[in-house]
Amino acid sequence: MSLTWLAGAGILALASCVFGLAGFGLGLVALALLPFLMPPTLAVPLVSLYSAVFGLVLTLQLRRDLMAAPLAALLSGALVGTPVGVWGLATLPASWLRRLIGGILMGVVLIEWRDLYPCTVSGRYWGVAAGVVSGLLGGAIGTPGPPVILYAAAQGWPPRAMKATLQGFFFVNQLVSLVSQWWAGLLTPEVAWLALSFAPPAVLGVALGMHLFRAVDPVRLRRVVFALLFVLGLTLGLRG
Repeated sequence: MSLTWLAGAGILALASCVFGLAGFGLGLVALALLPFLMPPTLAVPLVSLYSAVFGLVLTLQLRRDLMAAPLAALLSGALVGTPVGVWGLATLPASWLRRLIGGILMGVVLIEWRDLYPCTVSGRYWGVAAGVVSGLLGGAIGTPGPPVILYAAAQGWPPRAMKATLQGFFFVNQLVSLVSQWWAGLLTPEVAWLALSFAPPAVLGVALGMHLFRAVDPVRLRRVVFALLFVLGLTLGLRG
């Protein structure tokens, strides 16, 4: 058992724990750290596999609260953006992708810290546009969340409906990403082996996060997670 494998297992356990606690952040946390251990062409498909599985579980739990029309608008955009993003993952230099991941992480943190969430954004075309950008980011660097989360935050949806619709989007988006990754030759036996070998710590991380949900102050946790993401994003952006 190598130190690299142990580090990867720890990263997936941590990212999964954050997901179990907050319902988001699996890709953000995992892809802030995994590029230090492996190239993005391995890290992004690996995270896509876990995101699809965990997203399916949450989508099934919240299926009665899904909002069909907004979900359809977001997914129609993602179907356009995701294959282009995966093409970028397969062709761009790894250093460019690491810097892109770092830049997106810092941008997300600054939006959070400065409270720059949009107040109102209405209309189906905004949903399609958010889906396109999310598809691009999800396909290229495995983090489709920021654009659709910003879009959803401006809709005034009930919390449970918002969570259900976002999880439905993330699940289908990751499926599209996985098909595109397979088509591009990125779903290799090495990715499958890593996914299987890291499955136990990832599942334990989710279970721990769900168990700690009632005991941890969510506001303090959110501050710590975003501070960590900023430092990691800055490091990735500088090192490339």
